[in-house]
Amino acid sequence: MAMTHPCFSASSFYISCFPKNATLSWPIQVSQQRVYDFNKIQACAIPRDIIEHSGNGFAGFPQKDYSHKESGTSTSKTKSPPPRPRRIILVRHGQSEGNVDEGVYTRVSDPKIGLTEKGVVDAEKCGRRIREMIEEDQVHNWKVYFYVSPYKRAVDTLKGLGKSFERSRIVGMREEPRLREQDFGNFQDREKMRVEKAIRMRYGRFFYRFPNGESAADVYDRITGFRETLKSDIDVGRFQPPGQRNPNINLVIVSHGLTLRVFLMRWYKWTVEQFERLNNFSNGSMVVMERGYGGRDIRKPYTNYKRKLNSKDIMKISASIDSPACDEISRRRRRRLRRRAAEDE
Repeated sequence: MAMTHPCFSASSFYISCFPKNATLSWPIQVSQQRVYDFNKIQACAIPRDIIEHSGNGFAGFPQKDYSHKESGTSTSKTKSPPPRPRRIILVRHGQSEGNVDEGVYTRVSDPKIGLTEKGVVDAEKCGRRIREMIEEDQVHNWKVYFYVSPYKRAVDTLKGLGKSFERSRIVGMREEPRLREQDFGNFQDREKMRVEKAIRMRYGRFFYRFPNGESAADVYDRITGFRETLKSDIDVGRFQPPGQRNPNINLVIVSHGLTLRVFLMRWYKWTVEQFERLNNFSNGSMVVMERGYGGRDIRKPYTNYKRKLNSKDIMKISASIDSPACDEISRRRRRRLRRRAAEDE
C-alpha cells in the first residue's frame, strides 16, 4: 500500500521516517515491538483515548467517563444549583417632571427628564419600605442587588433607594438599557401625542406603535431578552458573594410603569387581554414577587408597604393577576384584597 500521509500520532512517527514512494506492509511494525493498526487512530499517545474507525469511513467517538472511582467509591459530586433570590421587587421611578408637565417632553429628551422634589422623597420612602420588609425576615445575612433603567429619573430613584442600605448590604448594581421606558418618539408634540394616545385606545394598547417609537409589543420583545438574562444570572449565581450560597438575596428592578407591566406579563405568561386590563401603579411604588412554598412566586401588590392599601390601587394591580402558577395562598390573598376593596367602595 502506497503511504502518502502516514502521520496518525504526532508523538509516534512522522512522514520523514519513511523513504519516498515506500511500500508498507499491514500492520506496520515499529521499533520496540509496537504495532499500529490503521483501524484505530491514537490521539496524543493516550491509550484510552481511541477513536474507533468503522469500515464505512465514519468515526465513532466513545463517550467520556468523567467519574473517577478510587477503591470502589466514586468521588464525583453533583453540584447543586445556587439558591434562588428571596424576592424580586419591582419599583416604579418617583414622580418625574414629565408626570407633572407633559410639555417637558417637547423640549427635553425623554432619557434626560429627572425627578421632582416629591419624586426624590418618593424614592427615599420606597427605600425605607423595602428595608423594613426585608428586615421582617429576621435574617442577618440579607443582601440587595439592583437593576436600573438608564433614564435619569430611574437612576435618580435608585440613588434615593440606596440611602436606606449600607454598602455592605449591596451586592452590586447593573444599568440595563432593556428596562428603559417605551419609546414614544423623539421630542414629542403635545397635541399630537394626545391624538396618538386616543388612537391607541381604539386600536389596542398592546399593539399600537407610536410614530418613530415603540408599541408595548416591541417592549415585550426586549423584556423577553432581559428576562432570559435575568434567569441566566439566577442560574449561575451571579448575585452570590464570592464563596457563598446566600438564599437571602433580594433583587430590585427600578424601571417605568409600562415596562414593569410588560415584565409581569412576560414573567407570568399573561395574555394580551389581561395586559389590556392593567394600569400603572403609582410613582415610587413597588410590586413584590416572593418565593413561596415549593419555590413558586407569590405576588404582593404593595403600593405603600405597612399602610392600608388603596382600593383602586389594589384593583389596578391585582385584577389580572390570575396566573395558573399561583398557589392557594396567593389566591386567598387576592380574594381578601378584593373583598376589602369592595367594602371600601
